[in-house]
Amino acid sequence: MHRRSRLGAGTLSLLRWVLTFAIGAVTLGALLVVHLFPLSEGMDASGGQRRPKQHEIGYYGRSGELRWTQEFAPPQLSKSVASLEKKLWVQPSRRNLVPCLEPSSTYTYTGYLLVHTNGGLNQMRAGISDMVAIARIINATLVVPELDKRSFWRDFSNFSDVFDEGHFVHSLEKDIKIIKKLPKKLATGTKAVKYFRSWSTHEYYQDEISPLWNDYQVIRAAKSDSRLANNNLPIDIQKLRCRAFYEALQFAPHIKAFGNLLVKRMRSYGRYIALHLRYEKDMLAFSGCTYGLSPEEADELTKIRENTAHWIVKDIDPIEQRAKGYCPLTPKEVGIFLSGLGYPSNTPIYVAAGEIYGGNAHMADLHGHFPMLMNKEKLASPEELKPFTRFASQMAALDYIVSVESDVFVPSYSGNMARAVAGHRRFLGHRKTITPDRKALVSLFDKIERGKLQEGQKLSNLIVGIHRKRQGSPRKRKGPISGTKGKERFRSEEAFYENPLPECLCARDMPIANSSRALLIR
Repeated sequence: MHRRSRLGAGTLSLLRWVLTFAIGAVTLGALLVVHLFPLSEGMDASGGQRRPKQHEIGYYGRSGELRWTQEFAPPQLSKSVASLEKKLWVQPSRRNLVPCLEPSSTYTYTGYLLVHTNGGLNQMRAGISDMVAIARIINATLVVPELDKRSFWRDFSNFSDVFDEGHFVHSLEKDIKIIKKLPKKLATGTKAVKYFRSWSTHEYYQDEISPLWNDYQVIRAAKSDSRLANNNLPIDIQKLRCRAFYEALQFAPHIKAFGNLLVKRMRSYGRYIALHLRYEKDMLAFSGCTYGLSPEEADELTKIRENTAHWIVKDIDPIEQRAKGYCPLTPKEVGIFLSGLGYPSNTPIYVAAGEIYGGNAHMADLHGHFPMLMNKEKLASPEELKPFTRFASQMAALDYIVSVESDVFVPSYSGNMARAVAGHRRFLGHRKTITPDRKALVSLFDKIERGKLQEGQKLSNLIVGIHRKRQGSPRKRKGPISGTKGKERFRSEEAFYENPLPECLCARDMPIANSSRALLIR
């Protein structure tokens, strides 16, 4: 019996020792997990990515923010995350360039210039800025322009609904005279209605338009887009165009205030990319780009193009368009592109766009690469957006503000907004803008589709190499492509508002009469 008692006591002691050891091991293991692999605030209990709820977006303090930097870089780039992180967000050198926009000398005005703008927001902005310069050339008093109400978007906004009218008038008062309405005695009188010639020179307006004052007191410009040449204009006219575009055409106070609020909310997630994803129905129908779409979707777009009277080109080969780089990147292609550049999957991306054609079905691949896709609708409540939703120009203005203020801007297509934002970012200090080489990328994407190339280090090296010098560094505006003639020669030039160098930016150590950096955003 004593032997059994001693045996029982020994067994009990052994069990106690084993239990104590097990508890200690579990505790130590838990401590190691907590310290070495902390549960990010950006992860849920199961380890999945936590997507912020709509009402949470933009309201966290810095200490309570999702820790995006704890995510992983793409697998092929994970070995050099620290150096890569620096390269991804570093801004180009501005080379001491600052705006130099001294006002013009005084001038006399002869008659009145009425302007009917055409196109979307940024096409109208460029047209209005050109008309400011044209008014100066022909010695006209400019009547506040009428915005386009007949375009695809059916936006009935007036000038003062979109722009700060008072600021526009007063900021240009040393350059031209601007009035809000035509004098009543002239409102019903005969007007010279003119379609100014596209990409025209200073001499055209002086020799062919100015003489109209001999017979008319009012000239009406029936269209406003591309009415001035990009290059070879007097330096004071070029500077005036910059003053109008980058400084005078500020957005209306309610748009500026809400746009800046969206920027603040986006910034609460850290550094972000603004992606101008030009994948709306009108863009795809106009360009004839149907790659990646179903036959039914392609047919729908073809019918839209055929039934839109003012779209001149009807018969478009979508394969040829894409091969030449004339099509916007698809959402799937954008995902591959940004991942190839090295941006980690948790990078916050603001999608500046209208309604994406095909909705979630076409966004799935991009979302798979980058789950943190944001837009106006996610950053703001329906009640906050209500004053803007019926007006395409005002909604586009909000996207414009968030895009200009982003850490990196990436356009999927070189349309009017992409050019305007890229130029504005150059004007404000050459902020990083990565312009995809669509023609080169299509060749790579096709190799992936044929199984000859895969996403990984090799593809990343190719994409990075192609875009090393396409990130918004200072350079002079590009002229026409060699061998082009006529209108095609002008179309091949880099647009004036896409790159205001050399006329509107000067080295800091040069004499500058007016280096004020008045911003359109602030």
